[in-house]
Amino acid sequence: MKNLLFVLVLSLLAASCKNENTDKIQEVETEEVAMNYQSFGDKITDDEISPNSEIIEKLKKMNVSDTLDVKLNVMVKDVCQKKGCWMTVDIAGEEAMVKFKDYAFFMPKDIAGQNVIMKGKAYYEETSVEDQRHFAEDAGETPEAIAAITEPKKTLTFLSTGVLIPAKENQ
Repeated sequence: MKNLLFVLVLSLLAASCKNENTDKIQEVETEEVAMNYQSFGDKITDDEISPNSEIIEKLKKMNVSDTLDVKLNVMVKDVCQKKGCWMTVDIAGEEAMVKFKDYAFFMPKDIAGQNVIMKGKAYYEETSVEDQRHFAEDAGETPEAIAAITEPKKTLTFLSTGVLIPAKENQ
């Protein structure tokens, strides 16, 4: 009888250990990492960014008088080295001139090559020879390159209301 009781207790112990292992749900700890940004202009967030494929299709259909309200993640190609009052970016494979609404804010001059998030209106405009030369001068182009600008051109332009620049990790 003692042996039977011993086997029964041992069986219950083994079964309870086995059930504990199979019933236990493994919890995986996750950590949400928030990206820190420097914010310029209106407060914007880093969500609801338009995909490049969508932008490409919309840009193809735009005329000079059309505008497109959009939030983009773009790479900065160049920044005005005098004040930071304009920048050029790559929007879906096309270079765009970015200006800042009401001339209310400027960009740091050292962000060329960085990705930024910007919100505003994209549109095409005809850029005069005078404006093209002014932008070329601000960008530090040679006098020969500036003098070679002789025709107005259709330019993709972006009037930004807000920009987010990823903060540097050591700040």
